[in-house]
Amino acid sequence: MTESGTPRSTPEEPWPVRVVSQKLSAWIGKLGWVWVDGQVAQISRRPGAATVFLTLRDPSADLSLTVTTNRDVLDAGAPELADGARVLLHAKPEFYAARGTLSLRADEIRQVGLGELLARLEKLKKLLAAEGLFDRSRKRRPPFLPNRIGLITGRASAAERDVLTNAQRRWPAVQFRTVNVAVQGPTAVPQILDALKVLDADPGIDVIVLARGGGGVEDLLPFSDEALCRAVFGCRTPVVSAIGHETDIPLVDYVADLRASTPTDAAKRIVPDLGEETRLIRMARDRLDRAVIGLVERESQRLDAWRSRPAMSRPEVLLDQRNTEVKALRDRAGRCVEHRLGTATGDLRHTVARLRALSPAATLHRGYAIVQRADGHVVRDSVEVTAGDPLRLRLAQGELTAIAEPQM
Repeated sequence: MTESGTPRSTPEEPWPVRVVSQKLSAWIGKLGWVWVDGQVAQISRRPGAATVFLTLRDPSADLSLTVTTNRDVLDAGAPELADGARVLLHAKPEFYAARGTLSLRADEIRQVGLGELLARLEKLKKLLAAEGLFDRSRKRRPPFLPNRIGLITGRASAAERDVLTNAQRRWPAVQFRTVNVAVQGPTAVPQILDALKVLDADPGIDVIVLARGGGGVEDLLPFSDEALCRAVFGCRTPVVSAIGHETDIPLVDYVADLRASTPTDAAKRIVPDLGEETRLIRMARDRLDRAVIGLVERESQRLDAWRSRPAMSRPEVLLDQRNTEVKALRDRAGRCVEHRLGTATGDLRHTVARLRALSPAATLHRGYAIVQRADGHVVRDSVEVTAGDPLRLRLAQGELTAIAEPQM
């Protein structure tokens, strides 16, 4: 069948299995010698045999290869080699056509020492730090009271017992989903990665705890694995690292959202203490009661003070005072208006008297008369009239008419 699902046409000349196997063997034989880094999962030394068989495993993946080497090569490069050791070997890939298996043939084996391991870890630490995996700004705070906790630890280990016992002692209702894995050796990293994936996909898990007891640098190597560090960084659920003791700091401690010095410390930091929280609630409630009582007492005293004031105890006194003030202001205003009216009346009388003294009517009353011609022109000089002209004489009371006579 092709990828689209349609039947393939029958080949003219199908290859036998041996031909395919031989071609694979020939192609792999062209690869040449390579340097391989891995962890020894098993060593098989047969008494009296010159060949030693190793099972080499990738620490970060569920993958292993068989390695064959001469006993002299092993004794020269790694005489104390044991299961779980990290090695660097120079080997050539070989494909056995008869069995269809791939293996490595090594002519040099070097056991990776502690100094080289630490140098590799330091290099990896700088790489991960440069990529921002240790950045504090991206670390998430675990919830105050998680509904359910995911625990990744060794089966029936002291770390598991410490976390469960201390957490349940602090908060009896706490729930765990525990996934037991290998915490050292070649299978540790793949199992921890699978457990992380399972717990991170569980919507009921609020926080994940990686717990392991103390150990040597080689024992804690799985928790400094690059793949594990990146997996912890990619988790959507907050991860707490509780690996080893206070002095043990694998790389996953820097990547995790929270680092606990020990599994017991992890239990204390992810679960609150019921007794302590109850005591704090009781203290807060007492403080609240005292605050409310104090507030009520202060407000009661303030009301009593307001009630004792004259305006509240005898409000009519305030009204009487205001009434007296209004009357005094009204009397004062009346006196002011009366005084202003009297002054204005006197000024008016004086002005009227002056007007009367200066008016033409007053002059007429003193015996004078106003002489006007028939056209109304006031005669001020005798030359302004001629004999026989009619004249009009205005007196203080009434008028007279006259005829101008010639002057003698």
